[in-house]
Amino acid sequence: MNTAELEAVTAAEVIDARGAACPGPLLEAKKGMGKIAIGDVVELWSSDPATKSDVGAWAGKVGHEVLGTLEDDGYERVFIRRGK
Repeated sequence: MNTAELEAVTAAEVIDARGAACPGPLLEAKKGMGKIAIGDVVELWSSDPATKSDVGAWAGKVGHEVLGTLEDDGYERVFIRRGK
């Protein structure tokens, strides 16, 4: 998705994991997935630079889809669609 498409996404769950070190943001994303329906989106806020690659690897293994990432003021917003 491009930036405009990501900015238009309404997340079912927003998880603020800013300030948490690896693997904290990934663990928070896993917990958040259990709270939403299949097809819904989790928006994960993280200041840990490893989050994007960690979440991408995890999502690919378990059947979720990383829609993309937006840079914000000192952190990244990662959008993940629940696949199963």
